[in-house]
Amino acid sequence: MKKLFYYIWLFIKTLLRLVLKPLSFIPAIVMMYLIFSFSGQNGSSSAALSYKVTEVIVETVNETADLNLSQAQINAYIERFHYPVRKLAHFTEYMLLAISVAFPLYVYGMRGIWLMLFAGAFCVGFAALDEYHQSFVSGRTPSKKDVMIDSCGVFLGIILTRIIGFIGRKTVFAPLAKKRRH
Repeated sequence: MKKLFYYIWLFIKTLLRLVLKPLSFIPAIVMMYLIFSFSGQNGSSSAALSYKVTEVIVETVNETADLNLSQAQINAYIERFHYPVRKLAHFTEYMLLAISVAFPLYVYGMRGIWLMLFAGAFCVGFAALDEYHQSFVSGRTPSKKDVMIDSCGVFLGIILTRIIGFIGRKTVFAPLAKKRRH
């Protein structure tokens, strides 16, 4: 009876791997869609969205830190931080893209320099194509600076994936690997 449960468990585990591993690329596809959608917004819509995000951040800090800023001060801070928030959004979305691309590759066994090269080239290439896409959108222009910011996000995302994967292999999954060897 114990052997039967073992074979059932082995079958379920194999089936889950066959189904879940290919689905691990879905977050990357979703991120690419979101990035492409944001880049497809015309200049005024994009600026309005990032302005609103900056406004929410400034007002949240004002309330959380109990700063009691006047509306004029809040507006001044929104203007001051609007540009950095836009660039931080670039960095963050490409960091998330890199994680969502690198993690499934890591799961499939790609490690080290090959993971960095493949995931990095894919994500930076996507960033360059996305900036080119913006050249066709009203009120938007491509920017090499944005590609550099995106690339920094990509690099951090891949490094984080490698660190988390390494720690996971050495801690969470290490007992499983030891069990298999015995």
